[in-house]
Amino acid sequence: MAVQTGAMQSTSRVGEVLQGFWSWLVGFCKAQPLGGVGLFLVLGAIFLAIFGEWLAPGDPQKIDAVNTYAPPEWTGGYILGSDSLGRDNLSRLMVGTRASISISVIAIFFGSLAGFLMGLISGYYADWRDSIIQRAVDIVMSIPTLVLALAIVATAGQSERNVIIAIAVIQIPNVARAVGASDLRILIRHIAPQTFAPVMIVVTSFLGLAIIIEASLSFLGLGVPPPNPSWGAMVAENATATVFNRAPWNAVFPGLALTLTVFGFNLLGDALRDTLDPRLRRG
Repeated sequence: MAVQTGAMQSTSRVGEVLQGFWSWLVGFCKAQPLGGVGLFLVLGAIFLAIFGEWLAPGDPQKIDAVNTYAPPEWTGGYILGSDSLGRDNLSRLMVGTRASISISVIAIFFGSLAGFLMGLISGYYADWRDSIIQRAVDIVMSIPTLVLALAIVATAGQSERNVIIAIAVIQIPNVARAVGASDLRILIRHIAPQTFAPVMIVVTSFLGLAIIIEASLSFLGLGVPPPNPSWGAMVAENATATVFNRAPWNAVFPGLALTLTVFGFNLLGDALRDTLDPRLRRG
């Protein structure tokens, strides 16, 4: 009986949490319509990143030499066409979402965590430690993001792990500059919780940039190793003048997926900024 009561209480708490989240979500979408659109696009990309492999209509690696550069056909053919090897674009696009999204999310998470800790340390210790951290941040921020990412991946080697490291390093200064404190007591009890809003705004905004960086690295041949699909690699494979003139859909569809996802993160980031930053709250 006690076990059943505990289970019922747990279920009730879960229901309350879900109901509270739903209420917040509805209120957020009403207050920030464009943010709601961005959230819808972001959740759609995340859904494909998680379930795209199982929802894909075919094998993204299957070669069909008979149907190379097949045009999009909604009935009885390749819905988004096929590439130079006859591989299904829709399947590759759906499966490639995982690489594009997961690499960016993981990199931003670890980069933001490192930047958050560095910002707290820098704000508390106003001595040589603060100077070292701030000079390191200045050095990283002085180098163009894509150039820095290229240098890291080219030096460390082509792999998903090194792409994550490159994007994480780029993210560290953005969060480190958003955090600061001067006293240990207020650091833990007041400053750290208050930095949640600016950190969340920075994280959400830079997720779009992280996706662009990953796509750029893949476009330049330093991203996800082939034959694993990613949006940037799909654009790179089909962006030459000869291929684009023959089958423009091969580059248009992954490019559109990139555009909508980055646009969604930017809309969501702007909406969170307006909602969480008291200086920008409307009304």
